[in-house]
Amino acid sequence: MSTIQLRTQIPGPKSRALAERRAQAVPRGLSHGTPIYVAKAEDAWLEDVDGNRYIDFAGGIGCLNVGHRRDAVVEAIRGQLDKFLHTCIQVTPYEGYVRLAERMNEVTPGKFPKKTFFVNSGAEAVENAVKIARAYTKRPAIIAFEDAFHGRTMMTLALTSKTHPYKAGFAPFPGDVYRIPFAYCYRCSYNLKYPECDLYCARHLEDTFTRVVANEEVAAVIAEPVLGEGGFIAPPPDYFKVLIDLCHQHGVLFIADEVQSGFGRTGALFASERYGIEPDILVTAKSLGGGLPLAAITGRAEIMDAPAPGALGGTFAGNPLSCAAALAVLDLFERENLLARANELGDNFQRRAREWQRRWPIVGDVRGLGGMQAIELVKSQETKTPAAEETKQITQYCYEHGLITITAGSYSNVIRILVPLVATNEQIDEGLDVLESALASVCDKQGAVAQLV
Repeated sequence: MSTIQLRTQIPGPKSRALAERRAQAVPRGLSHGTPIYVAKAEDAWLEDVDGNRYIDFAGGIGCLNVGHRRDAVVEAIRGQLDKFLHTCIQVTPYEGYVRLAERMNEVTPGKFPKKTFFVNSGAEAVENAVKIARAYTKRPAIIAFEDAFHGRTMMTLALTSKTHPYKAGFAPFPGDVYRIPFAYCYRCSYNLKYPECDLYCARHLEDTFTRVVANEEVAAVIAEPVLGEGGFIAPPPDYFKVLIDLCHQHGVLFIADEVQSGFGRTGALFASERYGIEPDILVTAKSLGGGLPLAAITGRAEIMDAPAPGALGGTFAGNPLSCAAALAVLDLFERENLLARANELGDNFQRRAREWQRRWPIVGDVRGLGGMQAIELVKSQETKTPAAEETKQITQYCYEHGLITITAGSYSNVIRILVPLVATNEQIDEGLDVLESALASVCDKQGAVAQLV
């Protein structure tokens, strides 16, 4: 029996009624990718208020790698509910917070001594990573990348690259943030080709220290090992080793933002492991909490101890329920073969997507690591002109036919795959069938012809 079950027009009448209420009660700045309203969810599917069931390829923007409402996570939350909900770690501490910090120190890359503290969201974690880097190095500047996304708070907006809809109208932003091109091989900023380029984009950091900001003023370079909102861009395998070596030659820290790439998404617990790197500070969130809000900042112990007592914290940071859920998430990764499953999902997607790329000129690039996969859509494989409007049409077709997808990319022309890793092979194939039909529908309307690439 198929997972997708559509009983009404999409959106259904109850979802449409809720949309009208939302328009009156919620500011327009809080946009939404689909017009459906969820009533319940399990593992890799959602059901809306009209009884329509969908396969979820979005996973709450990567927050549900272990699946919706996994039994172990729910039981851990219930167990904590019977004890206490909130005391504030800075007033009356509790073991769950300490135990989770110990686990994070163990599972993150690097054999050196580490320390961890917790906050509520990825953006809050990034802000604290910047604070810690500045406190340790006594330097003000941060270098970020083109196409990066680090959050929507004022500091993280300064680090984020994409202007619309994120940054436009909110300036001025905090200073001492500098931006350099990322290893976006499909759209190389230097019109070079890997590997003949000898990783010019990474080595260009040295030139940045000469021409843009002095290395002795730079506290840290921050990067997502695989860009998230920027379009699921995975650099060449040796890119980060070259970049980090240059950082350390000048006493510059490297911060890995693994908010979206962490917790099994790329086929390793952290994408940094796929690149063989050990970040000085590693930022995590999203799937850490198994569906509850939680973020972590983990780093070398001497770096993490740089801020004075009282300089770090937050009222709800490291909430007991979220810590209990996160401990259950880590247990699931130890007990179940979710990392291998992520790689299986990625291989399956790559096989299908490479065939789409051969059939339709709209599929310009297929890329990703493990279960963090994407296709970039273009008007032509020769010109690479972004196909943003067609991308909207494809995502609409998908949700109207029972598949929840989300887009990404600086040009809004990337469809990213964030399906929970517990999805069955049948659910994956069913979802990819819908996505394939969506591509065919848009290409047929345009009269596009198949071609070899």
